[in-house]
Amino acid sequence: HFFGLIQPMADGIKLFLKEDFTPEHVRKAFYWMAPALTVIPALITVCVIPFGTPISIFGHEEKLVIADLDVGPLFVFAVSSLSVYGITLAGWSSNSKFPFIGGVRSTAQMISYEIALGLSIVPVLMYYGDLNLGNIVQQQAEHGWLLLPFWGNDAANPLSMKLLFWIPAFIAFLIFTISIFAETNRMPFDLPECETELVGGYHTEYSSMKFALFFMGEYAAMVIGSALIVTLFLGGWSLGFGIDKWIAGLAIGSFKFGGLARLHHHRSGA
Repeated sequence: HFFGLIQPMADGIKLFLKEDFTPEHVRKAFYWMAPALTVIPALITVCVIPFGTPISIFGHEEKLVIADLDVGPLFVFAVSSLSVYGITLAGWSSNSKFPFIGGVRSTAQMISYEIALGLSIVPVLMYYGDLNLGNIVQQQAEHGWLLLPFWGNDAANPLSMKLLFWIPAFIAFLIFTISIFAETNRMPFDLPECETELVGGYHTEYSSMKFALFFMGEYAAMVIGSALIVTLFLGGWSLGFGIDKWIAGLAIGSFKFGGLARLHHHRSGA
C-alpha cells in the first residue's frame, strides 16, 4: 500500500518500541555514545541545503534554507566526517570480533572515499566561483544546469566555456555519485555489513532504538548525498533558464481548471 512508503515508518516504530538491551561484555559509556555520534552529524548537515526559491515575508526576502552559509559544501564535509567516530566507537566498544572488524572496514572505506568526494566538487566550485549552495542553484536557474551544456549556449560559439567544461563536470559528477554510494555503504560498497562474513557489521551487538539510530544516520546521509548531487549538478530546486515561473503558472492554472471542472461535473451529476 502507498507504494511501500509506510514500510520504513512501520520498521522505525517497531524498532523504537522493542526492549532496549545492553550486553554485559560491552564498554557501556562508548557503546551508548556511538549511535548518537553517527546520527547527529547527518541531521545537522540538512541545515545548509536550499530547498526552494526565496520568498517575501512582510517585505523581507527570506531564503528557504536553515543556515545560509558561504561555505556550504565545506560545512557538509566537515560535519558529516564526524560520523566516522561513531562507527569506530561502535565496533570497538562492542568488545566482539565481528563488530570490531566491521567498524575497521567501515572506517577505512569512509576515510578513503572522503578524499575523492572532496576533490570531485573542486571543478564545480571553480566554475561558479562561489561556495554558497543557494547562489550555485541560482546561477543554474538563470543559465541552465551544469550537466546540460547544450542548453543556453550560443550557436555561433560552440566552444563556449560551459560546453568545454562539460567533460570535467561529468567526470566530477560520476566520481561524486560513486563516492556517495561508498560513504553510505550501499551496494556494491557494502563490505562493512556483509552478513556472510561479519554477521551484521559494526552494529551487530545493538538492538532497539540504538540499532534504529544507526540506520537513521545512514539513510539521512543518503538523503544529504542525493541533495548535494542535485544541488551541485542538476539545478537544485530549479528547472533552469527562468522557466520555473512559467511551469508554476501552468501548474496553478491547470489545478484551478481541474478543480472547477470537477465541481461542475459533480453539479451536473447531481
